[in-house]
Amino acid sequence: MIGFLALLFPFLLLGFVLFMERVEEPLSRVAVEREFEEFFDGASQDELDTFVREGTDSAMARFRARLGLRRRPRTRRAESSVVD
Repeated sequence: MIGFLALLFPFLLLGFVLFMERVEEPLSRVAVEREFEEFFDGASQDELDTFVREGTDSAMARFRARLGLRRRPRTRRAESSVVD
């Protein structure tokens, strides 16, 4: 019985992962749509110009930088590589 469960476990885990991916996909799509709505509601003229000229990635990066979102604290390794 234990051997059967050991053989069955990877397939059950794979099925669970695939199921959770289907559940997560619509949720992440809604999050991206909300982020774009927030961008268009609160973007400055420069950010909108960047959106038109350079595309979504550059414009969203500027918008996040202005809002202070997704800032990662620098580690010692990152700081030392900047100085060198």
